[in-house]
Order: sequence, then structure tokens, then C-alpha cells
Amino acid sequence: MKNTLLASFVILLCSTLTFAGAPPAEVQKTFTSKFPTASKISWGKENATEWEAKFTMDGNKISANFSANGSWVETEKEIPVSQLPKAVAEAIQKQYPGWKITEADKTETAKNGTIYEADLKSGNMKKSLAFKADGTTVVE
Repeated sequence: MKNTLLASFVILLCSTLTFAGAPPAEVQKTFTSKFPTASKISWGKENATEWEAKFTMDGNKISANFSANGSWVETEKEIPVSQLPKAVAEAIQKQYPGWKITEADKTETAKNGTIYEADLKSGNMKKSLAFKADGTTVVE
């Protein structure tokens, strides 16, 4: 009885979990074409319609998203805060004086081109912002 109950629980638990598995062939094809030297690749679902690959390339940790049909959506790479464009850093300081930039990312997107994302902190408050290289705020 104990074994039957345990087996039933395991089957129920497994049936409620969603395993991402491997992405569709079109996604893999686009990824390989766009990032031929990628290594340490792991795949997951970003949401119901997008796949995300996390990988290493040229010593950088990168993530890239693709729609289920294989279309590239975006590529994101963490960058040192010092590599934010001057206009972005100035826009942040103007809009949020006294806030500290804790993390920065450079994101290439199909929709918005290149954007720079910055995570900010002031005391217990946190914000995430996105900008074009010229300091214009991007609303996502």
C-alpha cells in the first residue's frame, strides 16, 4: 500500500511538471548560425512562445531568445557599469540622482535594436531601466 501511494504521488508530481526539453529544430538552426562558437549551452523556455539559450562565447556569459518558429528575438550580455554609453549614464544620474547602478546589460533586440539596461538601487528601493545609446528611455 505504501509503495502504491508513493508511486501514485510520484506519477502525479511528474505529470504536473513541465520539462522544457530541446527546442524545435528551427530554433537550434538559427542559434547555431548566429552563435557558431557558443559553448556550455543550456536551453529553457522563456515563456509559452519563446526559447532561451544561456551559453558562453568569447569568455562572456550570454543569453539569447528565439520564437518557436526560429526567429531571433534578443541577445543579452552583462557588461561592466563603466561600459554604459556616456549618454545613458548621464540620463540615469539626471533622472535618479544619488541612485547607484548595480548591474548593466547590453541587449541586442529585433524590436528595439541595441538597448542598455541598468539595475539601480537606493536604500531598499530598486529599479530596472532601459535606454537607447543616446540616453532615450525605452519602454518595454
